[in-house]
Amino acid sequence: MLTAHISLYSLMILLSARNTFTLLLSRTYTSAALLQFLNLSVTHQSLPLTRQSHAQILSFGLTSNSFLATKLITAYALCGHPTHSQLVFNSFKPKNVYLYNSLINGYVKNHDYDEAFDLFSDMCYSNVSPDDFTLATIAKVSGEIKDLSLGKLIHGKSIKVGSVLDIVVANSLMAMYNKCGKYSEVKNMFDKMPQRNASSWNVLISGYANSGDCSFAKDLWEIVKCMQIDGVKFDAFTVSSLLPLCGGQDDIARKWDYGRELHCYIMRNELDIVSDWNFHLDCCLIDMYSRSNNLVLGRRVFDRMKHRNVYIWTAMINGYVQNRELDEALVLFREMQEKDRIEPNRVSLVSVLPACSSLVGLISGKQIHGFSIRKELNHDVSLCNALIDMYAKCGSLDCARKVFEDSSFHKDSISWSSMISGYGLHGNGAEAVFLYEKMLSLGNKPDMITIVGVLSACGR
Repeated sequence: MLTAHISLYSLMILLSARNTFTLLLSRTYTSAALLQFLNLSVTHQSLPLTRQSHAQILSFGLTSNSFLATKLITAYALCGHPTHSQLVFNSFKPKNVYLYNSLINGYVKNHDYDEAFDLFSDMCYSNVSPDDFTLATIAKVSGEIKDLSLGKLIHGKSIKVGSVLDIVVANSLMAMYNKCGKYSEVKNMFDKMPQRNASSWNVLISGYANSGDCSFAKDLWEIVKCMQIDGVKFDAFTVSSLLPLCGGQDDIARKWDYGRELHCYIMRNELDIVSDWNFHLDCCLIDMYSRSNNLVLGRRVFDRMKHRNVYIWTAMINGYVQNRELDEALVLFREMQEKDRIEPNRVSLVSVLPACSSLVGLISGKQIHGFSIRKELNHDVSLCNALIDMYAKCGSLDCARKVFEDSSFHKDSISWSSMISGYGLHGNGAEAVFLYEKMLSLGNKPDMITIVGVLSACGR
């Protein structure tokens, strides 16, 4: 109902905008009116309004106005039509850096990274010097596709033109090195920055957090203290990067109870009220408390939420499964659909299937399998692996074999290990060894779990 109201409200705005559009264009200041409606097209990502604005630009002979052109390029790109943006771009000669930036950014927003890179190369060959925005955008894309060579090239270009001193460009380069796994380069760049903001610290913290190195964890909390000493406040991104490191096996975080401190910080600064972040932060809190074996506080976070989405429900279900509260996990899975009318996604199904396995809930497991087939989720490898494991533990080896032998999903080492372990669990040692040999003959490398599964099967 809420979504319907929002859609209706947006429609009313657009209809009102179109009526005002006609009135404004009848006046003298047509370029100002067009700019206003192009901004409205961008805000609402309205393709019809963008096309009307484009038609009026042509009819009023304003095609040489590069400022309107940049807005038009952006509007078409946000509507998912970067090819239309390219046509507008091609109509201009000579082209300036702002036109290039608008089209490059448009391709990036539509994940057309090759086109963005080609345009950047064309820009350099056309003797149009890239500015800070161009370099920051291309550096970010280099990180997204994990192209370290290209990222280093952009870094060199930034040094050559002096843009590396710009805080946005430096943050983008740090983020690129972070996504390429070069944490020493992230730290090196951070140390050389003449100025830093919250985003600079966030990139450094997320780099350490994603490293997976235990020794890094000790350094990380020192960095957090330095950030506070430097007078930079945590934002929602900072907290969401730190919460996964709290609880669980991290002795340092458990000793000082950083998770509870961060939770208090979120409440004091009302970070969970920010609409774009509240669901994500609450998911992180539920996960943190679940890993700390403190489901009571995790459930308290869950219960106080006025609105919940599928990710919140999944986080709480997964918390119950992790803590072996399997009855509660299944109850919550049903409530998600019956109470809030929220349809489970792939992650929800993978999270709840272990509860069916442990309770020998074959009927529930089959219902989940049927739901995944209806929603065409049964080709996902992680879901298929969970189904194989569930069927084997519920005593239905034939069903596990049917899922495994389905050629619609690409089997990984976990798929083979799950089926081998299933044979071993049921005392079918010969089948387990045969499947292991077949796995090797097809060029699949076994991992430690596979070896343990085969040895267990031989023992049985």
